[in-house]
Amino acid sequence: MKINGQSETGKIQSILLKHPKDAFLSQGNIEQQWRQLNYTACPGYKKALLEYERFLGLLQATVTDFHFLPESDNTGLDSIYLHDPVVITRKGAILCNMGKKERENEPAAVGKYFSETGISILGKITGDGRLEGGDIVWIDEKTVAVGQGYRTNEKGIRQFKELICDLVDDFIVVPLPHWNGPEDVLHLMSMISPIDKYLAVVYSRLMPVSFREYLKKRGISLIEVPDSEYDSMACNILAVEPRRVIMLSGNPQTQMMLESVGVEVMTYNGTEISRKGAGGPTCLTRPLMRLS
Repeated sequence: MKINGQSETGKIQSILLKHPKDAFLSQGNIEQQWRQLNYTACPGYKKALLEYERFLGLLQATVTDFHFLPESDNTGLDSIYLHDPVVITRKGAILCNMGKKERENEPAAVGKYFSETGISILGKITGDGRLEGGDIVWIDEKTVAVGQGYRTNEKGIRQFKELICDLVDDFIVVPLPHWNGPEDVLHLMSMISPIDKYLAVVYSRLMPVSFREYLKKRGISLIEVPDSEYDSMACNILAVEPRRVIMLSGNPQTQMMLESVGVEVMTYNGTEISRKGAGGPTCLTRPLMRLS
């Protein structure tokens, strides 16, 4: 199977997902786990299934090839956020090593599925190295930015750089702030969502000056998420193709700014599958093949 995830905005042809029926399993299972996983509230299982079907419907307007990770006894609720345990390159998948201990078995579950379905594995992050997919942002196919924070550390970044050394020309390390501390989820993608080659949605208050200036120097226009919409994940946006995106409903200012520059915006109510677990539409997906 041909794969290439070295883009954040190319049209998605093939995608890997995990349905809440296989991640959440049941209301009882949710109630046993949600506090330990630091969710803001307990998701409702039946409502989550309905929300997810709406989300799938939006994806189906663009994506034609869907793959679903099966249920696993070794993973929990967070396994619905499939963007984090694996990174896709044009030479194969890289299995991450999770910074959140409760998610440590997720990369192996993805690796098992890939081995069974013939998707090539380029390598994995091992030992004390930590790397999560939410900290990886492809600026273009030859340029990657990696956030260094509580979920992704220097050793993990070093291993990742070695694995992709022949795939990129520019490798940018972006230091992340303490923000709400190690128990909170803060990835590089918490502050930037590429929308097109020269357009991105950002929350600049969290962004290092050097990285923001780098983006502007490259000619990338920045749409600034207002403070009032940051916590509702207005900065977590999935581009299914250039200037066509999926985002959480309830962020009217950011949606209006996107639409004013010609971006088609599709929205879903992600109270159960996104807001309570702090995982937006990008987190819910792992594109396997994007067109350049």
